Amino acid sequence: MQTMLKASVAALAMVMAASPALAEKGDVLVRLRAITVQPQEKVGPVLPSFPTSGGRITNAYAPEIDFTYMLTDHVGIELIAATTKHCVDGGGSLAAVGRLACTWVLPPTLTLQYHFLPEGKVHPYVGAGVNWTMFYNEKASSQLNTAIGATNVNLSNSWGYALQAGIDFDISEKFFLNLDVKYVDMDTNARLTTGAAVNNLRADINPLIVGVGVGMRF
Repeated sequence: MQTMLKASVAALAMVMAASPALAEKGDVLVRLRAITVQPQEKVGPVLPSFPTSGGRITNAYAPEIDFTYMLTDHVGIELIAATTKHCVDGGGSLAAVGRLACTWVLPPTLTLQYHFLPEGKVHPYVGAGVNWTMFYNEKASSQLNTAIGATNVNLSNSWGYALQAGIDFDISEKFFLNLDVKYVDMDTNARLTTGAAVNNLRADINPLIVGVGVGMRF
C-alpha cells in the first residue's frame, strides 16, 4: 500500500511539474494503452435445438494503439485498433457443457472527439463515432464437439456506434499519461453447423473498454 501511495504521489508530482503542452490544429497524438474489454452481454438460446440454453462472454485483456489527428485546437478524429480473444460459456440447458466456442475480435473504431482544455496540463475529452467489428478464427470448443458432435462456428460481422470519454495528463511537452473509457454497440449472429443440423445464436456483446497508457504528441 505504501509503495502504491508513493507511486501515485510521484505521478501527481510529475503532472503538476510538467510544462503545459498546447494541443494545436495539425497535431498527431499517439497513445499506447493496456485495455480490459468487459462485455455487457445478452446471449440468447441456441435455436432450435436448445431453447432453454443461454451463456456468458468472457472478458479479455490486450494492448491497444490509437492515433488522433487534431482538426482544430479542440476537435480531433481518432482511430482505435486492437484485437482480443473471447469465449462463450454455456448457460441453462448447456451449462454442463461449459465452454462452447471462442473467437478473435477485431473492432476498429473511429471517433470524433472534443478536447476541453487544450492549453492546460490536464486535457479531458469526449467522443462519439462508429465501430466495425470483424470476428475471425472462430472455433467450437472440444467440450461442445464432444457433447453434440463436430461443429463449425461462423459469426456475422457487426456495425455499431461508439461512445468515449478520457483524460490526458501531461508529463512533459510531448509525453502524457492517458485514461480512456469506451462503450461499443456490438452484436453478432452465430451459426453452428453440426452435420446436417444448423443452429443459430444471437449475442449482444456491447463491451465496456477501459484503458490506461501513455501517449506522445507529434
